[in-house]
Amino acid sequence: MILDTAERLFAARGVDGVAVRDLAAATHLTASSLYNHFPSKQSLYAAVLERGLRPIVELIGTGWRDGLRPDRVHETMDAFTRHLADHPHLARLLQRALLEDGDGADSVATWIEPMYREGVGVLRATARDAGWPAEAVPYLGVALFGMMFAYFTNAPALRRFALWSDDPHAERALAQQRRFLAQAMTRMLGPRPRRVPAKRTRRTSDG
Repeated sequence: MILDTAERLFAARGVDGVAVRDLAAATHLTASSLYNHFPSKQSLYAAVLERGLRPIVELIGTGWRDGLRPDRVHETMDAFTRHLADHPHLARLLQRALLEDGDGADSVATWIEPMYREGVGVLRATARDAGWPAEAVPYLGVALFGMMFAYFTNAPALRRFALWSDDPHAERALAQQRRFLAQAMTRMLGPRPRRVPAKRTRRTSDG
Protein backbone atom coordinates (compact mmCIF):
# COMPACT_ATOMS: atom_id res chain seq x y z
CA MET A 1 0.00 0.00 0.00
CA ILE A 2 2.66 2.54 1.03
CA LEU A 3 5.02 1.58 -1.79
CA ASP A 4 2.24 1.56 -4.39
CA THR A 5 1.06 5.00 -3.35
CA ALA A 6 4.58 6.38 -3.18
CA GLU A 7 5.37 5.01 -6.64
CA ARG A 8 2.31 6.78 -8.07
CA LEU A 9 3.10 10.12 -6.41
CA PHE A 10 6.79 10.05 -7.26
CA ALA A 11 5.94 9.25 -10.89
CA ALA A 12 3.50 12.16 -11.07
CA ARG A 13 5.58 14.82 -9.29
CA GLY A 14 9.14 13.57 -8.88
CA VAL A 15 10.76 12.88 -5.53
CA ASP A 16 11.47 16.58 -4.92
CA GLY A 17 7.84 17.49 -5.65
CA VAL A 18 6.34 15.17 -3.02
CA ALA A 19 6.33 16.13 0.63
CA VAL A 20 6.13 13.69 3.53
CA ARG A 21 2.72 15.16 4.43
CA ASP A 22 1.52 14.33 0.88
CA LEU A 23 2.65 10.74 1.26
CA ALA A 24 1.08 10.48 4.71
CA ALA A 25 -2.25 11.87 3.51
CA ALA A 26 -2.36 9.61 0.45
CA THR A 27 -1.65 6.52 2.57
CA HIS A 28 -4.09 7.58 5.33
CA LEU A 29 -1.30 7.76 7.88
CA THR A 30 0.10 10.50 10.03
CA ALA A 31 3.59 11.72 9.19
CA SER A 32 4.90 10.21 12.43
CA SER A 33 3.34 6.85 11.55
CA LEU A 34 4.94 6.97 8.11
CA TYR A 35 8.31 7.62 9.73
CA ASN A 36 7.82 4.41 11.72
CA HIS A 37 7.95 2.54 8.40
CA PHE A 38 10.57 4.64 6.62
CA PRO A 39 12.95 7.00 8.41
CA SER A 40 12.93 9.54 5.55
CA LYS A 41 11.33 10.35 2.23
CA GLN A 42 14.56 9.37 0.50
CA SER A 43 14.53 5.92 2.14
CA LEU A 44 10.96 5.42 0.90
CA TYR A 45 12.01 6.44 -2.61
CA ALA A 46 14.92 3.99 -2.39
CA ALA A 47 12.52 1.21 -1.37
CA VAL A 48 10.27 1.99 -4.37
CA LEU A 49 13.26 1.77 -6.70
CA GLU A 50 14.51 -1.42 -5.06
CA ARG A 51 11.16 -3.13 -5.51
CA GLY A 52 10.72 -1.91 -9.07
CA LEU A 53 14.17 -2.06 -10.61
CA ARG A 54 16.02 -4.92 -8.94
CA PRO A 55 13.93 -7.61 -10.70
CA ILE A 56 14.59 -5.91 -14.04
CA VAL A 57 18.35 -5.77 -13.45
CA GLU A 58 18.34 -9.48 -12.53
CA LEU A 59 16.15 -10.34 -15.50
CA ILE A 60 18.45 -8.58 -17.95
CA GLY A 61 21.51 -10.15 -16.39
CA THR A 62 20.28 -13.74 -16.55
CA GLY A 63 17.75 -13.78 -19.37
CA TRP A 64 19.99 -14.14 -22.39
CA ARG A 65 23.36 -15.26 -21.11
CA ASP A 66 23.06 -18.45 -23.10
CA GLY A 67 22.13 -16.68 -26.33
CA LEU A 68 19.09 -15.12 -27.91
CA ARG A 69 16.99 -18.25 -28.30
CA PRO A 70 13.38 -17.52 -29.29
CA ASP A 71 12.00 -19.32 -26.23
CA ARG A 72 14.20 -17.28 -23.91
CA VAL A 73 13.24 -14.02 -25.62
CA HIS A 74 9.53 -14.75 -25.18
CA GLU A 75 10.06 -15.85 -21.59
CA THR A 76 12.05 -12.74 -20.70
CA MET A 77 9.66 -10.33 -22.39
CA ASP A 78 6.72 -12.02 -20.68
CA ALA A 79 8.32 -11.54 -17.25
CA PHE A 80 9.37 -7.97 -18.05
CA THR A 81 5.93 -6.93 -19.31
CA ARG A 82 4.13 -8.52 -16.39
CA HIS A 83 6.45 -6.78 -13.93
CA LEU A 84 5.80 -3.35 -15.44
CA ALA A 85 2.08 -4.09 -15.59
CA ASP A 86 2.18 -4.89 -11.86
CA HIS A 87 3.96 -1.55 -11.29
CA PRO A 88 2.20 0.70 -13.80
CA HIS A 89 3.81 3.94 -12.61
CA LEU A 90 7.39 2.68 -12.57
CA ALA A 91 8.25 3.55 -16.18
CA ARG A 92 7.06 7.15 -15.79
CA LEU A 93 8.87 7.46 -12.46
CA LEU A 94 12.04 6.33 -14.18
CA GLN A 95 11.62 8.71 -17.09
CA ARG A 96 10.94 11.67 -14.80
CA ALA A 97 14.01 10.94 -12.70
CA LEU A 98 16.23 10.67 -15.78
CA LEU A 99 14.98 14.01 -17.14
CA GLU A 100 15.36 15.93 -13.89
CA ASP A 101 18.26 16.91 -11.70
CA GLY A 102 18.14 16.28 -7.99
CA ASP A 103 17.97 13.43 -5.52
CA GLY A 104 15.75 11.32 -7.73
CA ALA A 105 18.24 11.29 -10.60
CA ASP A 106 21.09 10.32 -8.28
CA SER A 107 19.10 7.48 -6.74
CA VAL A 108 17.96 6.12 -10.10
CA ALA A 109 21.51 6.29 -11.47
CA THR A 110 22.61 3.67 -8.94
CA TRP A 111 20.17 1.27 -10.65
CA ILE A 112 20.50 2.43 -14.24
CA GLU A 113 24.26 1.89 -14.28
CA PRO A 114 24.13 -1.84 -13.42
CA MET A 115 21.07 -2.24 -15.65
CA TYR A 116 22.95 -0.68 -18.58
CA ARG A 117 26.12 -2.62 -17.77
CA GLU A 118 24.28 -5.94 -17.66
CA GLY A 119 22.37 -5.10 -20.83
CA VAL A 120 25.43 -4.08 -22.81
CA GLY A 121 27.30 -7.16 -21.58
CA VAL A 122 24.56 -9.40 -22.93
CA LEU A 123 24.32 -7.39 -26.15
CA ARG A 124 27.98 -7.57 -27.15
CA ALA A 125 28.08 -11.20 -28.25
CA THR A 126 24.49 -11.18 -29.45
CA ALA A 127 24.98 -8.05 -31.56
CA ARG A 128 28.11 -9.48 -33.14
CA ASP A 129 26.26 -12.60 -34.23
CA ALA A 130 23.48 -10.40 -35.63
CA GLY A 131 25.92 -8.46 -37.75
CA TRP A 132 26.11 -5.24 -35.73
CA PRO A 133 29.53 -3.59 -35.41
CA ALA A 134 30.96 -3.21 -31.91
CA GLU A 135 30.54 0.56 -31.94
CA ALA A 136 26.77 0.14 -32.42
CA VAL A 137 26.29 -1.73 -29.12
CA PRO A 138 25.76 1.37 -26.91
CA TYR A 139 23.18 2.69 -29.37
CA LEU A 140 21.42 -0.66 -29.39
CA GLY A 141 21.30 -0.55 -25.60
CA VAL A 142 19.63 2.87 -25.60
CA ALA A 143 17.21 1.86 -28.37
CA LEU A 144 16.15 -1.33 -26.58
CA PHE A 145 15.77 0.51 -23.28
CA GLY A 146 13.40 2.97 -24.92
CA MET A 147 11.47 0.29 -26.76
CA MET A 148 10.93 -1.77 -23.62
CA PHE A 149 9.80 1.06 -21.34
CA ALA A 150 8.06 3.45 -23.77
CA TYR A 151 4.79 1.50 -23.91
CA PHE A 152 4.22 1.94 -20.18
CA THR A 153 5.60 5.48 -20.10
CA ASN A 154 3.13 6.58 -22.78
CA ALA A 155 0.12 4.47 -21.75
CA PRO A 156 -1.71 7.41 -20.11
CA ALA A 157 -1.25 9.53 -23.24
CA LEU A 158 -2.52 6.71 -25.45
CA ARG A 159 -5.74 6.60 -23.48
CA ARG A 160 -6.08 10.36 -23.08
CA PHE A 161 -5.85 11.18 -26.76
CA ALA A 162 -7.95 8.17 -27.85
CA LEU A 163 -5.09 6.74 -29.87
CA TRP A 164 -5.58 3.31 -28.33
CA SER A 165 -8.76 1.31 -28.66
CA ASP A 166 -7.92 -1.00 -25.74
CA ASP A 167 -6.97 -0.21 -22.19
CA PRO A 168 -3.14 -0.42 -22.49
CA HIS A 169 -3.08 -2.46 -19.28
CA ALA A 170 -5.76 -4.91 -20.38
CA GLU A 171 -4.52 -8.47 -20.81
CA ARG A 172 -5.14 -8.48 -24.57
CA ALA A 173 -3.09 -5.32 -25.06
CA LEU A 174 -0.29 -6.62 -22.82
CA ALA A 175 -0.18 -9.89 -24.73
CA GLN A 176 0.21 -7.95 -27.97
CA GLN A 177 2.99 -5.87 -26.41
CA ARG A 178 4.82 -9.02 -25.33
CA ARG A 179 4.59 -10.48 -28.82
CA PHE A 180 5.78 -7.23 -30.36
CA LEU A 181 8.82 -6.97 -28.08
CA ALA A 182 9.82 -10.58 -28.65
CA GLN A 183 9.48 -10.28 -32.42
CA ALA A 184 11.24 -6.92 -32.60
CA MET A 185 14.17 -8.12 -30.51
CA THR A 186 14.51 -11.33 -32.46
CA ARG A 187 14.61 -9.37 -35.72
CA MET A 188 17.09 -6.83 -34.36
CA LEU A 189 19.40 -9.24 -32.58
CA GLY A 190 18.76 -12.68 -33.99
CA PRO A 191 21.57 -14.32 -35.95
CA ARG A 192 21.75 -13.34 -39.56
CA PRO A 193 20.52 -16.02 -41.94
CA ARG A 194 23.32 -17.63 -43.82
CA ARG A 195 23.32 -17.04 -47.50
CA VAL A 196 23.15 -20.16 -49.52
CA PRO A 197 25.27 -19.80 -52.63
CA ALA A 198 23.26 -20.06 -55.79
CA LYS A 199 23.75 -23.26 -57.69
CA ARG A 200 25.34 -22.85 -61.03
CA THR A 201 23.74 -24.69 -63.88
CA ARG A 202 26.20 -26.53 -66.07
CA ARG A 203 25.89 -25.73 -69.70
CA THR A 204 25.89 -28.63 -72.07
CA SER A 205 27.24 -28.28 -75.61
CA ASP A 206 25.28 -29.64 -78.57
CA GLY A 207 28.40 -31.00 -80.20
